[in-house]
This record gives sequence, C-alpha cells and structure tokens, in this order.
Amino acid sequence: MKVDGIYESSLYVKDLAVAQEFYDRVFGFREIFREEGRLHALSVSEKQVLLLFAEGRSTDATDTPGGRIPPHDGHGQLHLAFMIQRSEVAEWRKRLVNFAVEIESEVACQRGGHSIYFRDPDNHLLELITPGCWSIS
Repeated sequence: MKVDGIYESSLYVKDLAVAQEFYDRVFGFREIFREEGRLHALSVSEKQVLLLFAEGRSTDATDTPGGRIPPHDGHGQLHLAFMIQRSEVAEWRKRLVNFAVEIESEVACQRGGHSIYFRDPDNHLLELITPGCWSIS
C-alpha cells in the first residue's frame, strides 16, 4: 500500500469571497463546492482541491449526509506551493506583476529548479515551484 498524493489542502481565511476572487483571478481555480459562510472548494487540477475555510467556522463537527467531519481550524501565515513548469516561470512572474501581486522572493534551487514566493490576501505564503527543487522532481 502507498499514498497516491495530497488530494486536498486547506487554508483558513478571513473573507471567503475575497480569498476566492484572488485564487480565481490569479490562478483560474474554479469553484466546485460551496457551503455558504464556511467553505469554498476550488479545483486546482484534475486531482487536487484547495479548500478555503472561513476562520473559526469549522471548530465544531460538521454533519453531512455521509457522516460527521471532525472539527478543525487554523490561523497564521500558512504555506502552499503550486507546481509549474520551468518554461513558464517568466510568464508566471509577468502574470503576478499584471495582477499587482508583489513577488516577495525568488530562489534558484541547487538542483536547477526555481521558486517564486508571494502572499495571498490573508498573508499566507504561496510558492510557484518548478521541478528540480526537491530530489523527488
């Protein structure tokens, strides 16, 4: 047996509408599910989901038709990295600038990869990362 990857990642945000607008505008992530006032689920790729939870709105268990989801929450400056192709680094850099997203840092990895770091409206650290930054890619 083995794990096939990370299917969902979560961020906890102050304003769901502001956060969703950012991820839609900058990345083109489309909404696939919404629970008003608590959760917006966005499709990152065919096999990955980004869950945006309203801060403090999941501290109690959530009952669904299929069962109970245990409580959870988070706060602070969390980090997510999204994989991009090496050939698209300049295009992504330009896209971020065009959307007035400040690039905080760029790192040239020793194995030949590249990372671009920036923040979302909730100050979470986001990264665009190419193959070659970790020995797995």
